[in-house]
Amino acid sequence: MSKESNALVSEESPSTNAVGVHAEKVSVGAQPQSSLFPNYARYPLALVKGQGSWLWDDQGKRYLDFMSGIAVTNLGHAPQAVAERLKKQIDELWHVSNLFHIPGQERAAVLLTANSSADAVFFCNSGAEANEAAIKLARRYHQKVKQTGRYEIITFTQSFHGRTLATLTATGQDKVKEGFLPLPAGFKSVPLHDQAALEAAISENTAAIMLEMVQAEGGMYPVDPAFVDVITKLCREHGLLLIIDEVQTGMGRTGKLFSFEHYGIEPDIFTLAKGLGSGFSVGAMLGKGYLREAFTAGSHGSTFGGTPLAMAAVQATIETIIDDKLPERAAEMGEYLFHSLQKQLGEFPFVKDIRGKGLMVGIECAEPVAELVLVGQKKGILFITAGPNVIRLLPNLYVTKDEIDQAVRMIAELIREHVA
Repeated sequence: MSKESNALVSEESPSTNAVGVHAEKVSVGAQPQSSLFPNYARYPLALVKGQGSWLWDDQGKRYLDFMSGIAVTNLGHAPQAVAERLKKQIDELWHVSNLFHIPGQERAAVLLTANSSADAVFFCNSGAEANEAAIKLARRYHQKVKQTGRYEIITFTQSFHGRTLATLTATGQDKVKEGFLPLPAGFKSVPLHDQAALEAAISENTAAIMLEMVQAEGGMYPVDPAFVDVITKLCREHGLLLIIDEVQTGMGRTGKLFSFEHYGIEPDIFTLAKGLGSGFSVGAMLGKGYLREAFTAGSHGSTFGGTPLAMAAVQATIETIIDDKLPERAAEMGEYLFHSLQKQLGEFPFVKDIRGKGLMVGIECAEPVAELVLVGQKKGILFITAGPNVIRLLPNLYVTKDEIDQAVRMIAELIREHVA
């Protein structure tokens, strides 16, 4: 360590400048500056315990959770079935290389393919990695299997596909791209529901169209079924692959196991993460059988993709979702939430629209809602935004009518006070 570095340590953390200090002995509150990069705009809460639809902070305050870790804890916090499977796996095996067969991967892949239109699965660690794998698979299929040399991916304005260089370039929002130039070539974004722009963007280099069935980060906009028909028709006519990003919409959240099932289509490739592991970090890229030729040995990989621990969480999560018919429950509770919001918020001109699918609901307001998020936290309810003017509600799939009633009352009160 340089003398300058030592000086920084001694000035900012005089009691922790010795090598080997234990983290639990360091008082974070006493440090004038965090040891973490400041890339997250964090809320002033430290959440330490969760059960079902509820979270507790380090002061013992309880919160009704209507964000689910941004659609991650679909089974609620600390689901027993997943916890038991993980505890069992912890005592057996944590990690081996993908140079060896991992039986849990095969079992998890069978569960996914048996309950979807896909034939093959690649496991990774996150939604961004799953989308990265989908982009690579589409390019490699055209270049190595079809011998066409195609490489461009068309996405849509206001979409969100991740934060790797490829996936942030695919994302149709400029704010995530600032400061990361030059961006990789091979991506075009066109406005959602603009057929003329989409047709004009297709060229001899186009490999695939990549789509979210609900633009969550972009404002909770479900895609119009007629536009989905246009996309599938263009894919057939031009020999393009259709990639569906199910990172936030998948695993029962929209009232179907996968949101593309609402539209009666079968994508060539789709991606999962968030709700796939009930909070355990895992992602997956799924595809049709003919795409196996593109991902031959050595073409792609992930050191931590598909570990025994991750696969234990995935198996328990999928089995629970299917056995407890949670997609059907999400459809029922989502309808109840939607109608409750319409009834309670209909009197407010401040509320411009309520939209979404299943337990994925957006409340569009007349002005930015960031302040409402903070006031909600003080009153004991957690939700987030989807763009500046949209309140995003993502309760877990076991949410009860009583919990929905509580949440709707609290949100109505927040809006009433804000308007007043």
